Amino acid sequence: MANKVKFNLKNVHYAVITFDEEGAATFAKPKHIPGACSLTLDAQGSEEKFIADGVLYYSSFTNEGYSGTLTMALIPDYFRKDVLGDQEDPTDHVLVEYANQQPNPFALLYEIDGDQKATRRVLYNCNVSRPGENADGQAPRTPQTEAMSLTAAPLADGRTRARTLDNTTDAVFNSWFHSVWEPPVESEV
Repeated sequence: MANKVKFNLKNVHYAVITFDEEGAATFAKPKHIPGACSLTLDAQGSEEKFIADGVLYYSSFTNEGYSGTLTMALIPDYFRKDVLGDQEDPTDHVLVEYANQQPNPFALLYEIDGDQKATRRVLYNCNVSRPGENADGQAPRTPQTEAMSLTAAPLADGRTRARTLDNTTDAVFNSWFHSVWEPPVESEV
């Protein structure tokens, strides 16, 4: 039976990307980021309209990916090092953010529950901003979150995102967070 509703973001993972000279992506092994709070994504792109004979004769849309916000309970230090480029001082073990450091691209993998079955998803080519910081001394102690602006752009081959379906095989569904799922390469005959 198909899902009627979705809720509950969980199992957020990231896999750092390296690109070769032709722009082909290689994904590192995904790492879990605990404490998923929310993910909001808005589609990015534009509509091209062509007017002829006094009417809208043709229109097309571009897919420029997504932008939004990823909110976590606390961004782990290993994510700050792997993606944001923060560096740990080897002597005093202090994590340092440098103004000239650019974030590393990564794939974002996550799961969303449904009333029947969860779906697992991947955004193939993401970048994030540095998270802000909130703290207060108010009682009762309410946990604060950390949010990052997120951009998910298409890869060079056009892939932007993928998700499991109701009939996705158990092997694919169960191994979703072991590596970044990619479409099988068609062999040339």
